[in-house]
Order: sequence, then structure tokens, then C-alpha cells
Amino acid sequence: MSEDIVFLAGHRAYERIRCRGLSADDVKMVVGASGAAKWLVLHGLESALFGTWFSGRRQPLHLYGTSIGSWKSAAAAQSDSQQGFDSLAHAYIHQHYEGKITADQIGREVERITRAFLPPGKPAEILGHPFCRLHLSSVRCPGLLAADNRATQTTGLVLAWIVNRMSRNFFRRLCPPTLFYDPRTPPPFFHKSEFPGGSVPLSETNFREALLASGSIPYVMDGVRDIPGAPPGTYRDGGMFHYHPAFDFLAEGEGIVLYPHFYDQVTLGWFDKRRPDRTANGSMLADVLLLAPSPSFVADLPYGRIPDRRDFERFSGRDTERIAFWEEAVHKSRRLGEQFLEAADSGKISKKVRRIE
Repeated sequence: MSEDIVFLAGHRAYERIRCRGLSADDVKMVVGASGAAKWLVLHGLESALFGTWFSGRRQPLHLYGTSIGSWKSAAAAQSDSQQGFDSLAHAYIHQHYEGKITADQIGREVERITRAFLPPGKPAEILGHPFCRLHLSSVRCPGLLAADNRATQTTGLVLAWIVNRMSRNFFRRLCPPTLFYDPRTPPPFFHKSEFPGGSVPLSETNFREALLASGSIPYVMDGVRDIPGAPPGTYRDGGMFHYHPAFDFLAEGEGIVLYPHFYDQVTLGWFDKRRPDRTANGSMLADVLLLAPSPSFVADLPYGRIPDRRDFERFSGRDTERIAFWEEAVHKSRRLGEQFLEAADSGKISKKVRRIE
């Protein structure tokens, strides 16, 4: 039988899992990447992780994500994580647009999704979770990139692409990533220099704006201005810099970073998607266990691929077909969760894991 899930690990995680297997208490952090609709293929896996595998946990579990990675982390950190994932998936799948998709239409749909999976009281519930500690990031955009006018912003994006092409560090200084964190237990990387835009405690006052900013895709959505408690400015999608986050998550501490991902490789920034030299290697992911759908699993999905944001255009005027495709991907994703639980609980994961070079 073909395997539906692949287990890929950086060198420290690989050696640890090969010797000891993997238990829920080994995991210190769960990371969520940007990727819009691609997250739907992980629904069953993450439901199994938070609904079953981590249940009864006592020690803090850090959740860090950008863009949709932060939204699904907010679902995971609800008292009923299964309901959180289900309500987010249902609201996300049932988006509807008429004619040309505009920022105003997207804004209305995002507001609807937010109301559905983050009703009144949910931010307080998330920030009071017994063991989940939610952290997320956004980038603060200057000048042309701060404008919501599409023509102006396009010029800013071109300039940002050039800067990033020269150096990711230059781009980091141009659009400084800003960390929003659970003040009860800051993340292990809190004192590192990964977030020159500063560190801002999450609260009920700024929770929704910080979450929205983390997923405010440039050119597609309006930026979020002047988030309470954060330095003044316009904030956009954290994936612009941390598209698929990859850095020393544990600050050289002990433990495993679990990384459910829709791909078997990690692309550093939004502008790096066609740059093979800007993918993370095993050294950058030393403590990471990457969980990804196998090629055979993806081939078994409708259309032989993972859902993505361009489906709104591909199925324009045919929402029923798109919804059926996305719901089938969610349904099949339960196999990923089942196979993860079996591999971890049986100890077979020690034989299945492969090393990221």
C-alpha cells in the first residue's frame, strides 16, 4: 500500500527520532506555513494532532505561523480544536465572488470567515488555552508598499522583489517582520534577531487585527494599519518574509519542531518561490520534523493536485465544482492524520523518517 504521508527531519530531529521514536511530549513547537487554500490538505492531519495526539498535554506547546499558518494555529488553540478547524475550513471553502474579484469583495469574505471561526470570546479563549501558546508574525511595509492603491503597490512590490533578489537581509530591513506573541510564555526564539520589527504581546485588544495582518496578502488584500500596541505603520502578510518559516525555532534548546506542510520542501520567502537556492536545508531545519502529503496521495486528489488560491479564477462562476474539489481534499486528508497516529504510536516512525540534507 502506498504511503500517504512522508516524514522528513533535520539532522538533530532525525537522530532523535531514529533512536527514540516520537512522543507528543517531545514536541515543543508546531509551525504553520503560508499557502492560502493549500492548508485544506492538512486539515485531517492537524485535526488528529490537536484533537487526539496532544490531548491531555500539560507543558506549553508553542504555535508559530504566518498567513493561513497563523489562522489555523488560532483554530488549533481553541478549547475544541476540531470545531475550530472545521469552522475555519467550512467558512474558507464557502467563499463566493461575483465577477472580477476585488479587494472589497475579499475584505467582506475575510470578515465573514473571521466571524465564523472567531466569534465573540474566542480570542480570550485562545489566549487562555491550558497549553497552546499562539505566536504569529507580520511585516511592516514602508512607502509604496504601504499604499492600498494597486498601481502604487505594484511598483512597491517590484522594488521589494529587487531588494530581496539582492539579499534577504536587505529585504528584512526594508520590511521588518514583527512578532505578535502570547505574553504568558514567549517563544524560545523570542530574544533572537529574527524579528527586527519588534515583539508585541497579543491581547484581546489587538488579536483580530494582528491575525488579519498576518494573512493580508499584498495586492490582494488591504493592509492593516496601526495595530494596537505595535509600532505605527501598515502591516501585511507575514509570509512576505517568512513564507515557509525556517530558522532556529528552539534557540538551540532541546526538542522537536513539528511542521505539517503541504510540500516536501521549505521555501524561505514569498519572493523566493522560483529560487531553488532559497529553500531551507537540513541545517536550517535541524530540529524540525516535516510532515507532508506524499506524491501518491496528491495524485489521488481530484485533478491530481492540492487546492490553491488560483482555483477561484479556474472555477470562476462554478463555485459548486470548486467547493466539491476542496471538500474532497479535506475528506481525503483524514488519511494523513490516521497514518501519522499509527506511525507515531507504533514506533514505526523511527523507520519511516528520512533525513533532510
